[in-house]
Amino acid sequence: MSKIAIITGITGQDGSYLAELLIKKKYVVHGFLRKGKKAGNKKNLWRINKILNKIKLHKIDTSDLKTISRLIKKIRPNEFYHLAAQAYDGYSFDNEFYTFDINLNYTHKILSSVYKANKKAKFFFAGSSEMYSKDIKRKIDENTNFNPKSAYGIAKVASHYLIKNYRDNLNFNASTGILFNHESPRKDEKFVLRKISKSVARIKLGLQKKLHLGNIKSKRDWGHAKDYVDAMWLINQQKVSSDYIIGSGQLNSVETFVKKAFAHVKLDYKKYLKIDKKLLRKKDSKARIANPTKMQKKLGWKRKFDFNSLIVDMVENDLKILKGIK
Repeated sequence: MSKIAIITGITGQDGSYLAELLIKKKYVVHGFLRKGKKAGNKKNLWRINKILNKIKLHKIDTSDLKTISRLIKKIRPNEFYHLAAQAYDGYSFDNEFYTFDINLNYTHKILSSVYKANKKAKFFFAGSSEMYSKDIKRKIDENTNFNPKSAYGIAKVASHYLIKNYRDNLNFNASTGILFNHESPRKDEKFVLRKISKSVARIKLGLQKKLHLGNIKSKRDWGHAKDYVDAMWLINQQKVSSDYIIGSGQLNSVETFVKKAFAHVKLDYKKYLKIDKKLLRKKDSKARIANPTKMQKKLGWKRKFDFNSLIVDMVENDLKILKGIK
């Protein structure tokens, strides 16, 4: 019999790649969508359009525990991947009650419901590097102390401890994968690397003259989302659950991405890049860097994409879209 999996956040970058991975592995895949005007809107389903006939979508009222429990009991998943969250935008305390409701209370509802529906199920929770301080100088591993500075980060840490409690006290196979920055052709255009890849493609095709950016010296630990969903699946295959850092372990700057992206289309970035003071952040956060040794050694996780191949994948995809190939 095929395994059954439920994914929250299935319409996002990670959820869409994970759904494709599970379909290839012959899973029956269900996706939870938050009820609202945007749920089921074709414009918001663009990442999963090609697999809509292979998955089952359910609109969920995140505050309705009874309906959530009833649905999860009916589906009775073997694996649950909780990726949905109220995204961190630097201002999560401006909307703190909604942030906590989605990122902590909703997590509690589905965790409890999955445990009651199938105590042998495996549960993956997507953590974040925002769970840590911005002042850590060494690489972050599973023993690094949490010190969140936003409502988003606090809710993620609280959810992590909730999951750990289910694991330790109820012997439930529940794990947190702490995800560092990851990008792909499916990243939203409001994020800087996707903004760059699309602009480079447009400039190459004569549709745009300049690329406007702020602090190009800013660095991050960037990886490819496809590699990170491979890690999620690996974590949910383990007989003994645990927590894992998922990252590249390498820092790269925005400037390096810009240089390499323009070089890929045989253009000199200096001719097209314009530093815009309006785009400079008042205070850019220090780069956090992951130590994914546990993930690599214990689970045998190997990344298929390095920073260069991430750049090529993103730029080539945007070129295809603009040429009407995709």
